[in-house]
Parts: sequence; structure tokens; C-alpha cells
Amino acid sequence: MERSSTKPTEHLRQLVLASSSPRRRELVASLGLSLPVLILSSDADESTPSDWSPPRIVEQLGLRKARATAAMLASGDAASSLVVGADTVVVLDGEVLGKPRDRADAIGMLSRLQGRAHAVYTGVACVDARTGRERIAHRRTEVVMKPLDAGLIERYVDSGEPMDKAGSYGIQGRAAVLVERIDGDYFNVVGLPLSLLADMLSEFDIRVI
Repeated sequence: MERSSTKPTEHLRQLVLASSSPRRRELVASLGLSLPVLILSSDADESTPSDWSPPRIVEQLGLRKARATAAMLASGDAASSLVVGADTVVVLDGEVLGKPRDRADAIGMLSRLQGRAHAVYTGVACVDARTGRERIAHRRTEVVMKPLDAGLIERYVDSGEPMDKAGSYGIQGRAAVLVERIDGDYFNVVGLPLSLLADMLSEFDIRVI
């Protein structure tokens, strides 16, 4: 009897991005995948134990988002979907800085970051919704901000851009002029390291190039 040569991932017919972030949507779109891309975010719990390291935080939150979205898929979609979840944090002096609570919090974060180096971690998780197969990984990028005066920080915060971003800035937006240099993957700072994602997709036989 002839053995089947069907690959275990040939059932994958679409990629599902478990994120409402317009930045991550644009980055996935830039890959020009042959598969259709569905956007479906969940309300996954984003709380984490205080003793978790930054890599563990972003990897587990990315996985939590991907699993929650996979569970939301209709039966037909679940049988053919690879779900991608991601999470990003900014770390200064060992402290994780998430999204600002309000204007004062955003000003406080940027006042601490200005003139100094900090780390940005993004975790990526891929979940095959049919088989449950999972892969998680992360990238780290060092960012050095220029020295900033109080007036500039306040004007940037009042633009509204920082309010939904970890660390209170978006390097792909107006904050590009606040950054002196980076060491590592630029797209990791934006919120989705494309090189890492491409490597992970290849494990599921999804090729970018």
C-alpha cells in the first residue's frame, strides 16, 4: 500500500493575526503572503506574575492571545488556520513599562527613557488551530533615546500617539525623531519582528520568499 505524502501542514489555508494593532496588520500585509490574512483579536487576559522575566512575559502573552483567538474560530476556519499572536514590552532598569494609564504616566515614562538605553522585547507565537501545534520565540532590541526636554515630551504626549503603545512611544511614527539609535531588529520595536516571524512560518511550510 502506498504511503501518503501529504504534509502535516497542507491543511493550512489562511493566517489569522490575533491582534487589533494597525501596526502589526501593516507589517503582516507587507510580507505579501499567498495565504489570505484574517484579523481576529481576543480579549485574552494580559496579567502576568511579578517574577516573570521579559522574554517569558512576551512569549506567554503572545501564546495566550493566539490560543484565545484560535478558540474563537468557527469550525471551518479552525481546521485551516495558523494563528499568530504577539506581545511587546519596554524594559528599563529591569522594570517592564507597558502602555501608559494616562497623560501623566506617559510623560513620566518618556522622562525616564530620555537620554538612556532601554530594551524592547517582542514575543511571537504560532498556533495551528486544527492540530494544536505551537511555536513561541522572542526578539530583543536595544533602543537609545535622545536627551529630551520637558516641553518636547509634553508636545509629543499631547499628539496622542503614545497612549496605546508600550513605553509611551511609537518608533514608526513621530517618535522616530526622538530615537538616537537602535541595536537589533527595527520591526521588533514596531511590534512584530518580521525576520523571526518568517522563520517561524517556514516551520509550518509557509514561505515568505
